[in-house]
Amino acid sequence: MRYEPIDSFALMKRAAGVLVDALLHDYGNYGRFVVFAGPGNNGGDGIVMARMLLSRGYAVEVWLASDERLSDDCATALEKLRSAYPLCPIGLLLTDAAPDVPSDSVIIDALFGSGLCRPLDGRFAQMVQMINSFTAPVVSVDIPSGLMGEDNGDPKEGRAVVCAERTYTLQFPKLSMFFAENEKYIGKVRVLDIGLSKRAMDETEALTHTIEQEDVRALISPRSRCAHKGCFGRALLVAGSQGMAGASVLAARAAMRSGLGLLTVHLPVCNNEIVQSCVPEAMTSIDACDTCFSVAPNTAVYTAIGVGPGLGRSDDTAVALHALIKNSSVPMVVDADALNILAQNPTWIDELPSGSVLTPHPGELARLVGESYSGYRALTRARDFAIKHNVCVVLKGGYTAVIDSNGDFCINTAGNAGMATGGSGDVLTGVVLSLLARGYSAYDAARIAVYVHSVAGDEAARELGETSLMAGDIVRHLPDVWRMVERV
Repeated sequence: MRYEPIDSFALMKRAAGVLVDALLHDYGNYGRFVVFAGPGNNGGDGIVMARMLLSRGYAVEVWLASDERLSDDCATALEKLRSAYPLCPIGLLLTDAAPDVPSDSVIIDALFGSGLCRPLDGRFAQMVQMINSFTAPVVSVDIPSGLMGEDNGDPKEGRAVVCAERTYTLQFPKLSMFFAENEKYIGKVRVLDIGLSKRAMDETEALTHTIEQEDVRALISPRSRCAHKGCFGRALLVAGSQGMAGASVLAARAAMRSGLGLLTVHLPVCNNEIVQSCVPEAMTSIDACDTCFSVAPNTAVYTAIGVGPGLGRSDDTAVALHALIKNSSVPMVVDADALNILAQNPTWIDELPSGSVLTPHPGELARLVGESYSGYRALTRARDFAIKHNVCVVLKGGYTAVIDSNGDFCINTAGNAGMATGGSGDVLTGVVLSLLARGYSAYDAARIAVYVHSVAGDEAARELGETSLMAGDIVRHLPDVWRMVERV
């Protein structure tokens, strides 16, 4: 409003116009819309939408949560609606007769927006329960009513939150939309650009960012025409145990597909032929044990180390992992069973080399920091852990978070449910390892790797579908994504 300039009601009309366009794109074949409007500006958005829908010939009914203490813009929107369409039905929730919402209608949830700072109770909770009782599809404006933008407490305590089929969120997604326990409320999310000032956005400090292709492209260093393999790092991958050679293969292939110069895989005797056959581009270092990692190799020649995929948790492996950590001075990427061993021996965490990256899924994070009752709690605990131990943490999930050692973090929005399959994390470990070995900082390596890995998964899903996707398909599509992000 300061930068354009534009008054608040004109901005409300602009937002409502964008919302109506999205609504009719998705639900234009429906003939009737029922708006549930709260007393604030979110309710004002819904009332302006009602007027716009009426102007396009749709049948509209409006139900108000309150007719007192309306925000100025909500009151203006209501006055203009009544003036322009005096026959539009307008009811007062929990006072007038209960609304009748047939299943061939669309409900517009505009009760409360992202400014909500406490759970709904009393009559407002009753309104939410009423909306959820209807069979008609629900579209929420900005955020489902009752859901707060960040921390929503323990989901086991129960909350009054609208369950939307779609959420049209304004300008940016809200942090709570990235937590698994809130998926049932938000449905499919569309982020709508309502034309907020770019200058204002650039000048506003934000703790949380999403990982975008242009950001990743800006982080990638060009490869010199005259470079040789020694210019692109030498990595050690400690992975695999009896019956888990596949983890070594997937991580090794991913590392070699991500620009690495030289890779050595340290593995037990039983896995050597498999890895040499499946990844001939990699060298191997054979452990003294036939079946598991038991002796830490000399790490002096390497520029980064990856450890964990398929490692197992035997006592010998734990001792060897500690020796590997103590004797290494280059960044490490720590995953899978290596994380589980660290969780059992937490004093070893502070012995990790500077610039290391830990890649836990929620279960592994819980072993490191304790159980978390919500996605927000897990994220804050992971952030505290990263700061305390001076490491970068990649908290894997439907929306992976990458957390720097100083507490900065970003959310990855690429990827798909087909990637929830065995070996997907091993592939990510290989990509991170390659980037660390090539000299990228921990935070940059993790951000690039998470994005490239996820988009490769999306490319694989486009070809094969989510159901049939395997971790090897992600590796196979890494070249496509590297070409995409490296394109000038």
